[in-house]
Amino acid sequence: MPVNKDSYILFQQHKTCVLIPTYNNAGTLANVINSVLEYTDQVIVVNDGATDNTKEILATYSHIHIVNNERNRGKGFALRAGIKEAAKLGYDYAISIDSDGQHYAYDLPKFLKRVAETPNVLIIGARNMNQENVPGKSSFGNRFSNFWFALETGIKLPDTQSGYRLYPVKELAKSIYFTRKYEFEIEVIVRAAWSGLKVMSIPVSVYYPPADERVSHFRPFKDFTRISILNTVLVLITFLWIKPRNFFRGFFKKEAWQNAMRSLFVNPQESNHLKAASIGFGVFMGIVPVWGFQLAIGVPLALLFRLNKALFIIAANISIFPFTAFVLLASVLTGNWLLGIHSILPDWHHLTLTDVKHAGFAFFLGGAILAIVAGAIAYLLTFIILLLTRPKRFSAKLGR
Repeated sequence: MPVNKDSYILFQQHKTCVLIPTYNNAGTLANVINSVLEYTDQVIVVNDGATDNTKEILATYSHIHIVNNERNRGKGFALRAGIKEAAKLGYDYAISIDSDGQHYAYDLPKFLKRVAETPNVLIIGARNMNQENVPGKSSFGNRFSNFWFALETGIKLPDTQSGYRLYPVKELAKSIYFTRKYEFEIEVIVRAAWSGLKVMSIPVSVYYPPADERVSHFRPFKDFTRISILNTVLVLITFLWIKPRNFFRGFFKKEAWQNAMRSLFVNPQESNHLKAASIGFGVFMGIVPVWGFQLAIGVPLALLFRLNKALFIIAANISIFPFTAFVLLASVLTGNWLLGIHSILPDWHHLTLTDVKHAGFAFFLGGAILAIVAGAIAYLLTFIILLLTRPKRFSAKLGR
């Protein structure tokens, strides 16, 4: 039995193992395994085609589960194999820990205590990235990753690149993943969040050796390129599928309608004018041709003018898929009408740079005018509806 009996019991209770992916880290591997064995004997090591003496080191441990990849496939592939193996062995969770000695085993119980409070969760161990010896590429890469994760999921985390994690393996093993290098650690948490799993973080300690002692298989140019391509794809999926999906899921929920109606018709602290302005401004920002930045621009302005943020966001969704195509077409038609252009599309056989400029100007002009008109109509209709249906005491108290 491990030295830490309390930790041993926690691992048993929560059906949790420790997953160690490794590739050519023979210098630190034994120390990492030994430190983990002080807390649990439920250990899976994935040897990702190591060419050093990793196999000989692993052969000295008869009581841990070993998965051998015949050739090096990448950290992501090793994690995928380990997650599937953990699920097959009957575990509910696997805590991944790097084999380079960067993580401390004494943080393992923190993951188990958190999962006891919040089951069915993916937990990331957040490192202190401001300490000595942290590589500049790691600090930049982490901020870069945090930004894109927040954009893709709406969840803000302090460290999305840490390899010290607790994975709910039964849920994740069912998915088919497309990445197999370092970028898998981004794909898995984004898709977990999209699927409805809770993703959160806990603080953990980290050790970064001096640069001349550090062993890293991260290839800055190639791996940053792969990560950038992945984030580009994930952002496209976010705005073309995930956000519209989430909107329509909420749109048909009774609770969502109740909250929207309560926000619209009740709240005696807001006048009819303010509520109507919130919806009108939302419609305007949803149509105005600043695609991809509507909320980034609109939310701060809504806060500045103290509008109802919930009503603004609901109204701004007028341009989500599949309504996007209608908004684009209406913008083009409006612009062409204003400029006296009779054709909807340019002549592709004789297309010139001047034609492209005119078409672009028509689209932006038409989109801007359409946004103003639609926003004004939305304001007037909302104001009239509220004037006729909202309890008189609210209007009397705040003024119309």
